[in-house]
Amino acid sequence: MNKIVKNDTVKVMAGRDKGKTGKVITVFPKEKRALVEGVNYIKRHTRRSQKDPQGGIVTKESPINISSLMVVCKACNSPTKIGISKLSDGTKTRFCRKCNEIFSR
Repeated sequence: MNKIVKNDTVKVMAGRDKGKTGKVITVFPKEKRALVEGVNYIKRHTRRSQKDPQGGIVTKESPINISSLMVVCKACNSPTKIGISKLSDGTKTRFCRKCNEIFSR
């Protein structure tokens, strides 16, 4: 079970965008990276084509390493570590290590 999943609100804890928060758009578990809304913008120089007759410089988001992110808990409203626990029916759930609030999937 991944600790960071799609639609989580995360805060960047390291790197150029340190301190920014955003919503996770996509997670790439094999590469250990996540695409976060409003974080880690890059500029891509595109060539003119039939799709894009203008060409030029396009700004877009780039994936960021998961180790640089922490999930923001909605209950205590702070970045927190995520724990994984097993419920009595055998399903796994994620919970906040600070306030023990369970995250919904």
